[in-house]
Amino acid sequence: MSKGDEDRVVLVSGGSRGLGLSICESLLGRGYRVASFSRSKTDETDLLKKTHGDKYAFFEADMSDKDALQSLALDVEKDFGTVYGLINNAGITNEALLARQDEAAIQAIINVNVMGCIWLSRAVLRGMLRRSEGRIVNISSIVGIRGYKGVAVYSASKGAVDAMTRSLAREVGPRNVTVNSLAPGYMETELVGHLNERQLNSIAKKTPLQRLGRTEDVAGVAAFFLSPDAAFVTGQHLVVDGGLTC
Repeated sequence: MSKGDEDRVVLVSGGSRGLGLSICESLLGRGYRVASFSRSKTDETDLLKKTHGDKYAFFEADMSDKDALQSLALDVEKDFGTVYGLINNAGITNEALLARQDEAAIQAIINVNVMGCIWLSRAVLRGMLRRSEGRIVNISSIVGIRGYKGVAVYSASKGAVDAMTRSLAREVGPRNVTVNSLAPGYMETELVGHLNERQLNSIAKKTPLQRLGRTEDVAGVAAFFLSPDAAFVTGQHLVVDGGLTC
């Protein structure tokens, strides 16, 4: 990290647990100032605040609430600092066959995974474009590029995020703002809680690296997209799945 980067602020959505929490920890370890949010704080976010002091801030906001996201972006800029990087990590899923899936569950997935990503990016982009500097990293999924039973709506939401990434990269590239997405495979998080041990073992066996992913595997890649090494990388989609989809 070059001189001055330690003052750069990265905003992480869904940063209270799982992958989002791991991303926050990784970025703090690299010297960034990190602001994260979710609907409520956790013991882990309290610990981050205790450990990192004014290098870390937690906000409460709902990813599906457009007005709350706009207010959040303003609060972070006012109370914590200019946002250099945004990691759109927050997401929800609901495994079900589409013909039987509850309409409310379908709408919730679209509201959080697609519209939330769009509204938050829009809110933060204004400052990035004004300053002619910024990085956006969208957390996608391998289900956006491969078909899997029971996750049609979730797959659609992640495919939408990847499509947005490519078009937005063209829009904001001339103002020195990069936009990339990364697609994790199956990871050891609560998102695979619906799978039994036999199913998890089967996935691991089909993966060339013979294991499920760990959150730190993805967090490091997210940090790369924010780093000077990725200054000429935009509009890209990087799969982090141990080779499962190769």
